[in-house]
Amino acid sequence: MHGLFKALTISHKKASLQIRGQIALNEDESKALMLKIRETYDVSEVLVLSTCNRTEIYYCSENDLGESIIRLLASQKVLSSNEILPYFDIISEHNEAVRYLFEVAMGLHSQVVGDLQIPNQVKHAYQWSADVHMAGPFLHRLLHTIFFTNKKIVQETSFRDGAASTSYATVEVMESFLPMLNNPKILVVGLGEIGEDVCRTLADKGYKNITITNRTLEKAEKLANELNFEVADYQLVNQNILNADIIISSVRCEEPIITKETLKDKTLAVKYLIDLSVPNSIATDIEEVAGIVAYNLDEIQRRANEALQRRMEAIPQVLHLISDAIGEFNNWSQEMIVSPTIQKLKGALEQIRKEEMARFVKELSEEEVEKMEKITASMMQKIIKLPVIQLKAACKRGEAETLIDVLNDLFNLEKQTA
Repeated sequence: MHGLFKALTISHKKASLQIRGQIALNEDESKALMLKIRETYDVSEVLVLSTCNRTEIYYCSENDLGESIIRLLASQKVLSSNEILPYFDIISEHNEAVRYLFEVAMGLHSQVVGDLQIPNQVKHAYQWSADVHMAGPFLHRLLHTIFFTNKKIVQETSFRDGAASTSYATVEVMESFLPMLNNPKILVVGLGEIGEDVCRTLADKGYKNITITNRTLEKAEKLANELNFEVADYQLVNQNILNADIIISSVRCEEPIITKETLKDKTLAVKYLIDLSVPNSIATDIEEVAGIVAYNLDEIQRRANEALQRRMEAIPQVLHLISDAIGEFNNWSQEMIVSPTIQKLKGALEQIRKEEMARFVKELSEEEVEKMEKITASMMQKIIKLPVIQLKAACKRGEAETLIDVLNDLFNLEKQTA
């Protein structure tokens, strides 16, 4: 194993959205930071995970570089390191950092427990690390173990079932009636926190034909450019409502902005309205209009709360699966400790074999040389088998270092690599 695994994390648990936004890294920034870490410090592997809720740096090094890497990040983002340091948690213990990444990737530390987006975000972070050659044997094995464990959790528990956030529950409700509509026009009215979350969820799920409208045009245009949505003038909101098949409203207002009067010129087509506002932005009697189906925030949150409860109940199963996976991973990572010694031992024995072969081949025919090659190679395989088995067993007992020292002395392995 190339050094010990460590982690740095800043997340929604300690830092405000504003602080997290200042530190957040896009793909290019993440890759640049990984390369800078490699140039500056003695690290073998690095993974950078940055989402709206967290920015985390995982690295393999014998040295504790936590504060130094935070200062490097601050420099890249043109921030004061002293101001952001208090918001970071530094995990310097190897096993704790491994477990933490497992739990983050499963969504146990997300604002919405079991967050459906986090596994894909971890996959993207892993790909970026591989792109800049900062993912080595340790990260490759760790991340693939994490992805396999996530699949088991999906298959064997209810931890990923249902939509446990308001935005996901909203889209889940919408999906229940999508089969009844042909390429529906979706209008999102209002871009507060919930409205923006709904837009991002729609984008994550690949939905098209979406228009957004907001009192502040600049905010709507910025989000539309990012998500490749259309923008409508808020002054024409009533006409936009008439043109849409699905309206998701999260506008802050004292009185409903969508009423029976708003829909008086509606066609015979069915419209679906989802109200995420408090107070209501859609009149409570709106379903008295023919062809209108409406959902309010209470109905959406009830779905989300039920899904969240199922996820909370599944947490003990999730933790059990994580512990099993970590156990298997640790067995592998411990064997990595003895892998260099095994290779040195094989090399030392192979060198002895070749030297002894060289003493006699001149006196042998080609057929005899071929037979001798096979016999001695087979003998070496049998000789090396028991030390390899004993080394791997010593790993599981935590006694590998002692046996490594014995083999180094017996076969002068350090000299072999000098």
